[in-house]
Amino acid sequence: MVKMPEKRDDEDIEIIDIIDRGWLERALGDLSKASVAKQITVGGVSGWCAGYIFSKVGKAAAAALGGSLLILQVAHHKGYIKINWGQMEKDMNKAKKTVQKDTDKLLPYIAEEVRDFTRENMFVAGGFAGGFLIGLAS
Repeated sequence: MVKMPEKRDDEDIEIIDIIDRGWLERALGDLSKASVAKQITVGGVSGWCAGYIFSKVGKAAAAALGGSLLILQVAHHKGYIKINWGQMEKDMNKAKKTVQKDTDKLLPYIAEEVRDFTRENMFVAGGFAGGFLIGLAS
């Protein structure tokens, strides 16, 4: 909270900073004004963490999905379950249209936000991209 008393007609006026800054911004400050080395370091470390987590979660998700599909096919082949492929295709097409409609609404907004962030924080974004790729490879 910033208090700045100013005199005006014998009254004290108090200006209060009400902007809620996130913990990361409070810890690192405005990265766009930081040194290039700090920007690249922050981007690289955060990118590496994101890439590493993405690769581990991606492998676990792929294993779970693949295992589920194998179990489903075996159960279908043995006659434990019957799959209505026509209904499944109909439901998948409906879900695909819903996702496409939502994506068409959000994609321009997300792309604009990413473009603005990248322009303001070019070195952070470059460090993040490099760190992300290294994290994926780990």
